[in-house]
Amino acid sequence: MIQNPGGFWRRLLGLLLDAIVVGVPLAFLSYILTGDTEGNFFTSLISFLYYLILPTVWMGYTVGKRIVGVRIVKVDGGKVGIGTMLLRTFVASIVYMVTLGIALIVSAFMVGLRDDKRGIHDLIANTYVTTDKPQ
Repeated sequence: MIQNPGGFWRRLLGLLLDAIVVGVPLAFLSYILTGDTEGNFFTSLISFLYYLILPTVWMGYTVGKRIVGVRIVKVDGGKVGIGTMLLRTFVASIVYMVTLGIALIVSAFMVGLRDDKRGIHDLIANTYVTTDKPQ
């Protein structure tokens, strides 16, 4: 049962904070290790693992989500696992790429306009983002 869904602006701010808190240091580290100023496999892999693993071990939080007070949970309120996060990140990314980003725009509108605040990636993985703290 969906309770206290996290809205569009809070989720967007969490994503931006993740980009600043994790993305910028990761890009700097990647530059030091590889000398590459553009995106590379190292950066992409670490970023993917961050969004895949951290929510499974930290009760649905990423650093940015924790700062803004939202977390990812299953629709039944349960903890997300690796399989759930694979669906939410990897499969949803494929959908967004295949549709040339159109599904991503639709998903943003869904988060902003739906009562349950679920985007396409949430529907695929049977998750939602909530302001409820873990029990």
